[in-house]
Amino acid sequence: MKKLLNTLYITNEKAYLSLDGENIVCKLEDDEKFRLPFSNIENIVCFSYLGASPALMGKCAEYGIALDFLSPNGEFLSSCRGKLKGNAYLRREQYRIFENNELSLSQNTVAAKIANTVFLIKRFIKDYPELCNDSEIQNCIYKLTNAAKNVYDSDSKKTILGIEGNCAKTYFRTFNRLILKQKDLFSMTERTKRPPLDKVNAVLSFLYTIYTREFASAITTVGLDSYFGYYHELRSGRDSLACDMVEEVRCLVERLVLTMINTRIINEKDFEKQVSGAVLLNKDGRVKVLTEWQKKKKQIIVHPYLKEKIQFGLIPFVQCSLMAKYLRKEIDDYPCFLWKQVKEK
Repeated sequence: MKKLLNTLYITNEKAYLSLDGENIVCKLEDDEKFRLPFSNIENIVCFSYLGASPALMGKCAEYGIALDFLSPNGEFLSSCRGKLKGNAYLRREQYRIFENNELSLSQNTVAAKIANTVFLIKRFIKDYPELCNDSEIQNCIYKLTNAAKNVYDSDSKKTILGIEGNCAKTYFRTFNRLILKQKDLFSMTERTKRPPLDKVNAVLSFLYTIYTREFASAITTVGLDSYFGYYHELRSGRDSLACDMVEEVRCLVERLVLTMINTRIINEKDFEKQVSGAVLLNKDGRVKVLTEWQKKKKQIIVHPYLKEKIQFGLIPFVQCSLMAKYLRKEIDDYPCFLWKQVKEK
């Protein structure tokens, strides 16, 4: 099993990364802030416009360390990857199977996403019994449960996209009812992306981006092409396969966001509103959210398919490895991640 090392997050937008021997050096206005050996790092996520030296980027590529560049507000800019691992035969199978528009993959992914969303809601109201009789929440569960079944009656990706879109609208209209604390500060009526227009959407967008980058790195690690997916349409510069595979586990991000709000880990001081109306996490807010995300990644779970103990942070790598096994015909179907079957330790 792959060893889970650390992700290095550079949250100061004025920071610059460089190389010194076998060490990553972080400087802020020519002052060295810290240095870390490469042996301790798996991924680097840099929220800085200054970026990194070519020498550091080359060393990251040599060691297979993913280096992602995001804007200070969390918008993905670019990534640096080394040589694609694996072999041409695996990627040829990926292109052949995905190009043939294998509908079952899209159906399973969207059905798993909806099922995991339903489980999130049910688990939440189990923790907060006062919500059990909330008619809007119960109606949401009913609609999503039926939609998950309807996915398998669909005969095209276009129809599946329509079902998914309707489910998202229903779910995020209800999401606000799961926010029980700081309701005067945190509320949302719909999902807004580019840009996020409220604090809840700001945190969701930020973590969705982080998780998608982790899937993109895992996909490259197992030898697949992250840009060629089976559900999302091909688009220049987009990691379509990463966007596909993150869908089934978006609920894990949403659960963490609810926890951070309801336990007051994040508050009004962690955000800034721009003239355009966009609401974004500020530097302190990003640090808080990333700290909680790193804690979450260290949690031990029993994977629902492997039946083995893994760290939460290994979910992208495990799922991508299973996708590779499916494409190599080592397993009959790709097993989506189903949260209901997960045992937490």
